[in-house]
Amino acid sequence: MDVIPIGQSKLRSSRLAYGCMRISGDGSQDDRDKGKAAVHAAVDAGYSLFDHADIYGNGACEELFGEVLRESPRTRQQILITGKCGVRFPVGPDDDAPARWDLSNEHIIRSVEGSLGRLGIEQLDLLLLHRPDYLMHTAEVAEAFSALKSSGKVGHFGVSNFSTSQVDLLQSAIPDPLLINQVEINVHNISALSDGVLDQCLRLGMTPQAWCPIAGVAYPAWGNTFSDEDDIRIRQELGRQSEIYGVDDWIIALAWLLKHPAMISPIIGSTNPSRIAAATAALDVDYGREDWYRLLEARNGQPVP
Repeated sequence: MDVIPIGQSKLRSSRLAYGCMRISGDGSQDDRDKGKAAVHAAVDAGYSLFDHADIYGNGACEELFGEVLRESPRTRQQILITGKCGVRFPVGPDDDAPARWDLSNEHIIRSVEGSLGRLGIEQLDLLLLHRPDYLMHTAEVAEAFSALKSSGKVGHFGVSNFSTSQVDLLQSAIPDPLLINQVEINVHNISALSDGVLDQCLRLGMTPQAWCPIAGVAYPAWGNTFSDEDDIRIRQELGRQSEIYGVDDWIIALAWLLKHPAMISPIIGSTNPSRIAAATAALDVDYGREDWYRLLEARNGQPVP
């Protein structure tokens, strides 16, 4: 597994990250066992960054991961653990509050403490703000970050789904560099190529992480807008490239992201051990510039201007 630096820090991580959103499944013992097996498969395959959020499985994913760490204590020394906070849903049938984003000082600290308790660890290596909050006060976030760092509860910070202006705004209020911006990047959603997110990551030395990196290929993308004609065109090009490189089409989709100079780190969220291991094949694809643009052309239905 290739290793990369995380932002402007001394942290080093596997190029592919493992996303823990689905590891608790439906909560049954069978799904929980599958989730544990998936985590072990990721560790065995060389993944060293494990991505969590307080809302995944309503906390059940963190609890299950905590069980893995208790059963295999040495694992903690081999990995980095990312937590995310800021998304809130109503709690219980009597809670009439709307679903909302909350980056208040109180919620950030309470969320981190809850994640640490469920994971059974003393520190998150990284904390990302899950979604930008329209009511965010940067001074309040800075205060929360300072308290979490000085108490040893969080080592480093980043963001998720932030625009370039939101990153600039938050960075202006905090002394330490934001290390990560985790956004959706895949063949279907290529907005990061043109909205400045990847350019900013290159300029500031941030690590861009791609969630749902194989959407539009291995499964439908969020808010899918591809027509049948689009799908046929993309499949034909992926099929052609699969034959050339000798890998499955979804591996080509990963190699397409890995080609970008911003050093995108795709987050693999499968709970299938063989698929988790197979994803690492993308790192060995000597992917050509021409094929990168051929897939973009197939995706767009026209050559670049």
